[in-house]
Formats: sequence, C-alpha cells, structure tokens
Amino acid sequence: MPTSTENKATAASAPREGAREGFSLGAFLPYRLSVTTNRISRAFARRYSARFGLSIPEWRVLAVLGSFAPLSSNEICERTAMDKAKVSRAVALLTGKGLVDRAPHPQDQRLLRLSLSAAGRRSFEAVVPIAERLEDELTAELSDRERAVLDRCLERLGAALDRLEGR
Repeated sequence: MPTSTENKATAASAPREGAREGFSLGAFLPYRLSVTTNRISRAFARRYSARFGLSIPEWRVLAVLGSFAPLSSNEICERTAMDKAKVSRAVALLTGKGLVDRAPHPQDQRLLRLSLSAAGRRSFEAVVPIAERLEDELTAELSDRERAVLDRCLERLGAALDRLEGR
C-alpha cells in the first residue's frame, strides 16, 4: 500500500488536466536551465545585494561593462539576453548611483557609449571575488571532466541557438 508521501509524489508527477500527454516540464531542458540559472542568480544576489545595493539586472550590466566597455545599451542587451526595458532601467539606476558613465558615441551622436565610472569599477572589482567563490562552490560538486563537459555542452547549445536565430 503506497504511503502518503508516495501518493503526493505520484500526484505531483501525474499530468494535470489540460497538460499535454508525454510532455514533462521537469525534463524540458530550457525549463531546467532557466530554473537553475534563476536559482544561481538569486543565491549570488543574496551575497552582494545588501552590501553593494545592486539588483540582479544592475549587477549584470555592471559585469558586462566591467568586462567589455564601452558598450551601447543595445550591445548590453545582446551580451546579457536581457530585454531593452530592463537594461534601460538598470543603466538609469546605475548612472544615478554614480556607477556608470555615459558619453556620446564618436560616430553616431544619437547613441550613448556606457562605461564604468571609477566607483563602478571599484564595485565591479569588489563583487567579482564573490562571484568567483560562488562558482567555485557550485563547481566543487563536479569533477574536472564533468566541468569540461558542461562547458562544451553550453558552448554547443549557444552555437545551436546562434544557428536557430540566424546569427
């Protein structure tokens, strides 16, 4: 006779009314990747947000500018896969905090080139070790071989997306 725990597990894994037969959201790769990356982002944010006053989108913009500046807002969107509105809000907040500088684009005055201010650079450099520690903690669960396989798989998935998106 099944226990109440087994009944709950069976009920939770059973297709719901209106669900497509044979489709398992829990096994659907895009869903699993999204949930995992969101959990990692939240775990990381808990480590830096209170100390540095940064939201997840603000950190992503700061990180991309710290690594690739100067960039336009559109280039930040491309590098972060964040939508334009989220990037715009993050840039406005970071500019208001004195962490991002704006300058006219040398070839197109309608565009702005964004880069880290001196304070933004200090914040970026202070958060990076926190990011590296989290990465070390997460990847400690993987062997060197598993980490190499994961890296290759992510590269191949990225290349497949580039092909699907016509890049």
